[in-house]
Amino acid sequence: SPIRKGDCMFRPICNAAFVLLLAAPAWAEDHRILMYSAHPTDPARANVFEPAFLQVAPGDSVTFVPSDPSHNTASKRGMLPEGAEAWNSKVNEEFTVTLTIEGVYGYICSPHYEMGMVGVIVVGDPSDNLEAAGNVRQQGKAKAAFEALLAQVGR
Repeated sequence: SPIRKGDCMFRPICNAAFVLLLAAPAWAEDHRILMYSAHPTDPARANVFEPAFLQVAPGDSVTFVPSDPSHNTASKRGMLPEGAEAWNSKVNEEFTVTLTIEGVYGYICSPHYEMGMVGVIVVGDPSDNLEAAGNVRQQGKAKAAFEALLAQVGR
């Protein structure tokens, strides 16, 4: 049964715990992004993250799942909010990142970056680094892919 405020013999400690319980934030969510060599419903789309665009709340986690071999996830230099921690998973590794700082997070598959295997995650308010993320130089098909994804944010 749940603990009620009057149930504790160490009243000051229990009162503090009760207040903390009431003030606790909602539970963070875990989102999944699948990494494909060929999209399952559109095989003409090769080397893709699904979804490639995701909006989450601060504190949420994102798990990258290698549904097909030969993929990884790495944050794109210059496309992270100030103070956010960069990441770089191993190829074929399921990898989870928790995003606590609001802004735009650009990420890539290192082996397939120039082929356009890129994605964008928006955490809370994207305005902090949206312009800076859009100004990062891209190579190959990644340029058009990032432009299309950032257009969904409003750039």
